[in-house]
Amino acid sequence: TPELLPSQLTAAKTGKLSVVGTVVGPIVGDSHSSSGLRFGLKDITKKSRVVHVVYRGDAPPPLFAVGRNVVVGGIYENGSVTGSSILTKCPSKYTASPPKA
Repeated sequence: TPELLPSQLTAAKTGKLSVVGTVVGPIVGDSHSSSGLRFGLKDITKKSRVVHVVYRGDAPPPLFAVGRNVVVGGIYENGSVTGSSILTKCPSKYTASPPKA
């Protein structure tokens, strides 16, 4: 499954994929409802357009929140992602270690 940033999504990239990004609010809805849990994703390292996500499935991970880096697996079409899985990235694993003296 291709893993892309929100800025890399185009009409040509439709289909099953994973999107890596930072959660943008507001977060509304419920993952168990017919309308799903709705939020946005933007690139982690730079300003980018926000891709809208509708997630239906298990409850999102406990650390899921605005500003958190996540990987959403699902289908991209018509400019939005219909998600079926969410994985929260642990920020401490992705920050540079302080230089050793």
